[in-house]
Amino acid sequence: MRLLRPCFLSSFLFPGAVFRLKTREKQICLTFDDGPHPETTPEILQILKRHNIKAVFFCRGDTAERYPGLVQEIISEGHLTGNHGYSHLDGWKTPAGKYTDDVERASLFVPSVLFRPPYGRLTLKQDKTLVKKYKIVFWDLMPYDFDTKFGAGNSLRILKTKIRPGSVIVLHDSPRSSVISFLGEFIEFAFNQGYSFVLPDEIPGNKPGLKNK
Repeated sequence: MRLLRPCFLSSFLFPGAVFRLKTREKQICLTFDDGPHPETTPEILQILKRHNIKAVFFCRGDTAERYPGLVQEIISEGHLTGNHGYSHLDGWKTPAGKYTDDVERASLFVPSVLFRPPYGRLTLKQDKTLVKKYKIVFWDLMPYDFDTKFGAGNSLRILKTKIRPGSVIVLHDSPRSSVISFLGEFIEFAFNQGYSFVLPDEIPGNKPGLKNK
């Protein structure tokens, strides 16, 4: 079963976590997980640049360590980075201490106070420790671009039919993702529907500019 949005209980379990932008305007935020990667990051950056859009890249620590130049390119283009753990650990299967140590290791290579749990899986104990230093960011809409069996057409359909004001959209910056094949088309569709793409700090009064579901 594919959950396009987080379970409604998530906002109660993690009341300080982020799911949507604080806005009633037709503003949405693009985020990319699992990069950077030389096969995908440059192309994504070019598409975003062509449309004058900024996004948040939640980078794995191991890939950020391997490709520090790509991390700097993301930042130099005006995008935000976020911590996605060093080893992409499953929080439900990892002891709290090992998990938080992995996040801290990633912070050596990803300069950010934003953290997105890999797989969206986090325990209350892990959250209690991490919120002392990080803003936990989940998402509002998941189009499953990373699922090679799902298909780019289905991912694009979800985006076109499910976006709403304040949506934080999670896409993936990795070779297995189909995002490059539909990202430009989705951006043009959203523009035609009156949406704009923003970073959290571009909305007046947002500090850090995100809200619960």
